[in-house]
Amino acid sequence: MSDETRLAFAHPSERAAATATNTDPLDRISLRDHIREVEIGAFQAERGLLQRISCNVVVEVVPMGDHLDDDVDRILSYDTLIEAIDYELKAERLNLLETLCARVAERILHDPRAARVFVRIEKLDRGPFALGVEVVRSQTRAPVRIVEPDAVVHPQVIYLSNEAIQDPRLSEFVDTLVGVPTILCVGPGQTQAPQVAQPQAQRRVDLLAIEQNAWMLAARDARCVVVDSRTELDWGLKNDQVSVWAPSRIVLDATDAPDGADPLVLAGYCAQMFEATRSLFIGASGPDVPSTAEVAASIADVLDEPIA
Repeated sequence: MSDETRLAFAHPSERAAATATNTDPLDRISLRDHIREVEIGAFQAERGLLQRISCNVVVEVVPMGDHLDDDVDRILSYDTLIEAIDYELKAERLNLLETLCARVAERILHDPRAARVFVRIEKLDRGPFALGVEVVRSQTRAPVRIVEPDAVVHPQVIYLSNEAIQDPRLSEFVDTLVGVPTILCVGPGQTQAPQVAQPQAQRRVDLLAIEQNAWMLAARDARCVVVDSRTELDWGLKNDQVSVWAPSRIVLDATDAPDGADPLVLAGYCAQMFEATRSLFIGASGPDVPSTAEVAASIADVLDEPIA
C-alpha cells in the first residue's frame, strides 16, 4: 500500500502530520473517537432514528512558545472541539455529514489560535462498516457564517384562523402589513386531514394540511408569499415581504421543535424562534395571548374592527 493510500484511510492526526510544512510545523491538538447518538441523514429511514456517529478532530495551532506560562487560558482547549460539535448538533437536524463536518470546522476556526482543522465524522450503524466524511479547512479558506447583531430583524408573528383567511377585509388587513416585518401562520383548512395510526406519519400529514392552507391564503392575496426555509424567512423580513410560514421543513429538521403539529403551538414556536416583537392570534386564542379582549384590542389597532 502506498503512503498516499495509507494516509487517505489514516486517522486525521496522521494526515495532519504528513501534510504539515517542514519549515514551520504547527502544534496540534486532537479529539479521538468521540461517539454521539444523533438523528442525521437524508434517507426517510433515518428520520426519527438515533444512530451513532464517531467524531475525530485535529487542530493545528500556532505555537505559543515562551508565552504559554503553563496557563490554560492561553491554549486552544479540548473543550472548544467538543463544544463545536455539540453546538452544531443542537442547532438543527442535518441531512449530510458533509454539512456537519464543514460547520464544526468553521466554528473551531472562529478561534484565531486555530490555523487548520481536520474533521472526520463517521456513521457507525448503517452497516458492518463505517461511512464517513473528512474535511480540511484553514483560516484562509473558512467561510464566515456569523450574522452581525444589527442585521437581525425581529418580526411580529400573526396567526390567522380560517375565518380570518376568508374574511372580505383580508386584503385591507394585508395592506397594513406591507413594510412591517411579519410572518403569518395558519392552521389546517376546513376539511379534516386524513387520519392514520402511525404518529410520525400523522404528524407529516397534519403539517402538509397546514401548508395546503398556507397556499390557500397566498391565493387570496398575492402579496402573501409561502416560505419554508429559515433563510428565505430572514430574507423576507429584511425585504418587506409578507411571508406565510410552511412549517414542515423547519419543524422536521429542528432539534427543539414541539411534538405533533398543533398550529397554535407551532405559531408560538415560530415567535420564539425569531424572538418576535409580538404575537397575535386572530380568530383563535393561543400562547402568549392573555385574553380574548386583549387580542381584539390588538387587532383594533390595525383595523377599525377585528377580523373574525
